[in-house]
Amino acid sequence: MTQPAQSASNTDRLYFRQLLAGKDFAKDDPFAQQMANYLYIVGDRESGEAIAIDPTYAIDDLFEVLATDEMRLTGVLATHYHPDHVGGDLMGHHVQGIQEILAKTDVPIHIQQDEAPWVEFVTGTKAGKELVLHTSGDTVSVGGIDISLIHTPGHTPGSQCFLVEGKLLSGDTLFLEGCGRTDLPGGNPEELYESLIQRLAKIPDDTVLYPGHNYSAEASATMGHTRGDNSVFKPKSASEWVATFAS
Repeated sequence: MTQPAQSASNTDRLYFRQLLAGKDFAKDDPFAQQMANYLYIVGDRESGEAIAIDPTYAIDDLFEVLATDEMRLTGVLATHYHPDHVGGDLMGHHVQGIQEILAKTDVPIHIQQDEAPWVEFVTGTKAGKELVLHTSGDTVSVGGIDISLIHTPGHTPGSQCFLVEGKLLSGDTLFLEGCGRTDLPGGNPEELYESLIQRLAKIPDDTVLYPGHNYSAEASATMGHTRGDNSVFKPKSASEWVATFAS
């Protein structure tokens, strides 16, 4: 597998990779190419520890990247339960994910507590065993790097975003253009509005947004740019937002 470009300077303590399914890994998987998921890896260069965020499709490729970069996997963070983010059956396709990781190594899978029954159903894992449950505001540390967890329901009941050193990893809550659907099981347009307008309001404009899918020309953008250009921030009220964006 050809190594993708490094997303952060080698001099930084923060180890950060943004990898595009079907391009940077799972290159021979047409379904991965179609879905265009991003896999993120956050770690501490000094300790060599790393956490994978929404690892799917080609788990061997993930471990190859880590081995090449002399990092070791110590945990997984999941933004939400959909199989293209945690693995499982998706439209008749088996997507590798959490189960394939656990077959290789015993690491905790960190999820938001409201997502537990959904992740359990999709992956066959169990809360209190493989799954570690969190509430909004919790911190998951990888070495000396702290990752803050923000509960952002709407796309799913337990969708969560991750804030680490000026980077917001938003899963399917927010894209550079648009936001996550609300017509799938567990979706709620009123809650997604609150997540975007209220829960993420504290995120500074200079924070860089890294979404869960490659749905735009750029791979990332500042929150200030996103708030100015993304149509989901245009409505002036909750009722207007729901009328415009409820799937």
